[in-house]
Amino acid sequence: MSPRRQHSGPEAIAQALDTGEPLRLVLVRDGGLSPPARDALARCQAAGIPVRKASAREMKRMAALPDAEIAALAGPAPDAGLDDVLAAGGALWLLTGIAYPGNAGFAIRTVEVAGAAGIALDASFDHAGRRQALRASMRADRFFPVLWARAGDVLERARASGHRLLAVEDRGTRAPWEADLTGDAVFVVGGEAGGIAAPLLDACDDTLRIPMTGFIPSYNLQAAVAIVAGERLRQLQV
Repeated sequence: MSPRRQHSGPEAIAQALDTGEPLRLVLVRDGGLSPPARDALARCQAAGIPVRKASAREMKRMAALPDAEIAALAGPAPDAGLDDVLAAGGALWLLTGIAYPGNAGFAIRTVEVAGAAGIALDASFDHAGRRQALRASMRADRFFPVLWARAGDVLERARASGHRLLAVEDRGTRAPWEADLTGDAVFVVGGEAGGIAAPLLDACDDTLRIPMTGFIPSYNLQAAVAIVAGERLRQLQV
């Protein structure tokens, strides 16, 4: 399975189809389309790829190219399971012990924006709490897998698939920019109060600590996730 990325514009989509890259979702601007965009859309529909319409404003925000009429996502489908997400490679995020659905939702949105293959949550949210988290994420589950799973199971299966396990915790000894964050990896972030449980922390290959110099003892969950996700993107683009 290919890693998660976007193809924006009819030429890029046609090339992805020509090379057999599995496209999981097509976004198309609502309204009239140019002939090349119509051709690309027809090919995607013939291949059975799900299509969602988006307003011109939404396309401007979501497509990588300005004024794109059509864009497609490669990588795990939004309803993919854990094994498919791991097989795709890239970054999987694991949130464990999260207490507040709003914080979880902001983190989900952050890692989707940063191009993660998916995110897994081990949290004691009821159905209403999960819905609240997804609403706060701007319904990022439309675009990538949001999994509800036991943390220990995620780490065990991730290690078996060759992923590195990287914890983000104040007991770490290296800043994110002092470590290699590229490649296939699971980034583990703990809850707002208790952090990462000791057995999970012990299972990780490395522990990263984000520097803090203020009096409040920790960053907000979403801020910590954003710092590490942004540093991974910086390293990937060097």
